[in-house]
Amino acid sequence: MTVLKTSMRNFFAHKGRMALSAVAVLLSVAFVCGTLVFTDTMNTTFDKLFSTTASDVTVSPKAAESDDTPQNGKPESLPASTVQQVAEADGVKSAEGGVSSMNVTVVNSDNKNMGSSTGAPTIAGNWTKGDLRSMEITSGHAPRGPTETMVDADTADKHDLKIGDELRTISVVGDFKAKIVGIATFKVTNPGAAIVYFDTATAQRELLGAEGRFTQVFATAAAGVSDTQLKTNVTKALDGSYKIQTAKESADENRADVGEFMNVIKYAMLGFAGIAFLVGIFLIINTFSMLVAQRTREIGLMRAIGSSRKQVNRSVLVESLLLGFVGSVLGVGAGVGIAIGLMKLMGMAGMNLSTEDLTIAWTTPVIGMVLGVVVTVLAAYLPARRAGKVSPMAALRDAGTPADGKAGWVRALTGLVLTGAGGYALYASATADTAKDGSLLLAAGVVLSLIGFVVIGPLLAGGVVRVISAVLLRAFGPVGRMAERNALRNPRRTGATGAALMIGLALVACLSVVGSSMVASATSELDKSVGADFIVGGGQRIVPQAEKAMEQSPGLAHVTRYKELEATLTSPDGKKDTAGVTAADPSYAKDLRRPTTEGTLSAAYGNDSMSVGSDYAKSHGVHVGDTITVAFKGGDTAKLKVAAITDDSGALDQGARYLSIATMKKYVPADQIPPNTMMFAKAVDGQEKQAYAALKKSLDNYPQYQVRDQTDYKQELKDQVGQLLNMVYGLLGLAIIVAVLGVVNTLALSVVERTREIGLMRAIGLSRRQLRRMIRMESVVIALFGALLGLGLGMGWGATAQKLLAMEGLNVLDIPWPTIIGVFVGSAFVGLFAALVPAFRAGRMNVLNAIATE
Repeated sequence: MTVLKTSMRNFFAHKGRMALSAVAVLLSVAFVCGTLVFTDTMNTTFDKLFSTTASDVTVSPKAAESDDTPQNGKPESLPASTVQQVAEADGVKSAEGGVSSMNVTVVNSDNKNMGSSTGAPTIAGNWTKGDLRSMEITSGHAPRGPTETMVDADTADKHDLKIGDELRTISVVGDFKAKIVGIATFKVTNPGAAIVYFDTATAQRELLGAEGRFTQVFATAAAGVSDTQLKTNVTKALDGSYKIQTAKESADENRADVGEFMNVIKYAMLGFAGIAFLVGIFLIINTFSMLVAQRTREIGLMRAIGSSRKQVNRSVLVESLLLGFVGSVLGVGAGVGIAIGLMKLMGMAGMNLSTEDLTIAWTTPVIGMVLGVVVTVLAAYLPARRAGKVSPMAALRDAGTPADGKAGWVRALTGLVLTGAGGYALYASATADTAKDGSLLLAAGVVLSLIGFVVIGPLLAGGVVRVISAVLLRAFGPVGRMAERNALRNPRRTGATGAALMIGLALVACLSVVGSSMVASATSELDKSVGADFIVGGGQRIVPQAEKAMEQSPGLAHVTRYKELEATLTSPDGKKDTAGVTAADPSYAKDLRRPTTEGTLSAAYGNDSMSVGSDYAKSHGVHVGDTITVAFKGGDTAKLKVAAITDDSGALDQGARYLSIATMKKYVPADQIPPNTMMFAKAVDGQEKQAYAALKKSLDNYPQYQVRDQTDYKQELKDQVGQLLNMVYGLLGLAIIVAVLGVVNTLALSVVERTREIGLMRAIGLSRRQLRRMIRMESVVIALFGALLGLGLGMGWGATAQKLLAMEGLNVLDIPWPTIIGVFVGSAFVGLFAALVPAFRAGRMNVLNAIATE
């Protein structure tokens, strides 16, 4: 009880000094809880949607995939007679046929895409009675003929659609127009999909290209019949060529598809939260180390009057427990706020999430509390252990006298061993034979080198701080020298504070090097290999009508079709491979100049010929002249002669197996031939600008496709990598904020620790302005120390990662010096910012009171 009372008294007596540590715990816990609440809410939203839209039993073709993207662009379908067969099964109250397709684009009269901007699908289908489970018509009526359509209310609101507006739907079957005659509103939250409805005959004709066909049959159970029993009865009524699912099975399948994506988001965000926790550990260690140092006399007196080491140790740990508890409780609440903020942000981006679906599982606050408390107590363990070692004689010394001015030789030796081991692992990774082995070594190298730098930080602080000070601080005379000495006074503290900033900036530097190298490598590969002037593609395969418009565009020397097919390859050694093949026009050999290790690529486009990649050839012992058996999905089996082996050292089309479209047509029926994945074009010499403008105009009616010349393609690649990096930098921002709080905390506690010293300096003539400048300079030096270590370490990680990427064809190492220099200079401003409040408080100290401080 005495220990608890002492801890409580000390905690509340020094609550101001612990505030920033509590904020660090709060932010880290908030990020974890916010991530969990946000992803749980998204899962709840999708669960409600899938549960509401699923019928008691759904019958679909066995070959149908949940993503509804078959090779030929048309959804798999079943005959209308299936509806009657299902209706006649025992226990069926009603059955109706459904038509749906996600391989469509819907545009308004201005050719603007009405689809989602978040990647959610556009779904076109027929309106059925089953849709009333999840939707209600709130305006107009359901479509009744080929010129009528109905849209969901969310899409109508987003694109300002109203009854009477005309929409054009584009599918592989063709284009058709219809006027909006109704608007339907979801009864549950629609995460962002755009829905358009037609009458059944129109949906069959325009989406499936055939009458009397459906993509699903929806069965409703009679009273007293379970879904499981109904599935059994329907299965007996049909032969085995159908996929039959209960409502739960349908919902589970859809949930599993979404769950994979959600898990990627959740664990990525939790990873960044973990980084913030790691950075926060340094802040907490510094806080308790400085508080213990400042309370040396107090602890010595406690020991002198009978407190044991264990009691002193427990007293500090109980303080950390209180700190972790308070920070975690506030963090859990803040996490809910972060989740709601993320939902609003996603809403602005086009993904609808309702606060009515806000899900706070009981595990979320438990995880947040446990993480916050455990991490805080563990971080305070070393300072608590040092507090327990304070002897009773310490009561006779001045408080705050540093007992750890230099890192011990054991720490230095350990740091050197870990750093050396990390460096060796990075070297081994860069020289590894396979990407798999290299990746494991890279991970080990990153962890070991990071820990090594953290451990050896105090040893490095002496030399690095002196160098930085010689460059930046000596010009400021005595004030600059005092700032340097203050930073060197306690190397362990400086090292820990700099390490917190080092972690975030190391990751920034690493990712910057990797991103810049990816862009530089891809740009170099495009310049070297791409002969086409224009590349046309988008998120969907190119429909035949768009292909025709492109071929008729003026100013083009040739147009190349490029199709990806599902196929199983059997090599001469009898092994099978399901990676598929690429069918293209012979002109593709000029559009993408792939070097070969055997044969010539143009020969691969000959009759019954093909090419394979060098990696495949090496794995299966394939050489030019060998025969490979190719079983085309939906088609026949062909025996094709290997006419070329392409070099897989490049990044473009790595591993692709080429054959001509003419060869493909011999073995694949016309209705199974897929639309083009993308298309290429070469302009007539001297007419590049005119051909570019004409091609864009020719495809104006198809906004789902982009026309890009090589400059556009490079810029798009750069923009995509830039957007990804900006998102990662944003997530790393929390760790950097916590690191900045660490600098502020160190300076603030340092000012408290040096109160008497500051008073004496003011008494002998140091002005307030000089005092504030000294503290700002000290902060800048600490920030630059962390930045220098972090950027150097991160560039080493990035350069090693690039060596692994070189195995995938990304051969150019590019250091983004403007970014690196900008981050380094920015760190100095971070130091200035962090010192504002501590410097201001130091400048306002009363000189006499400061001198009288014990």
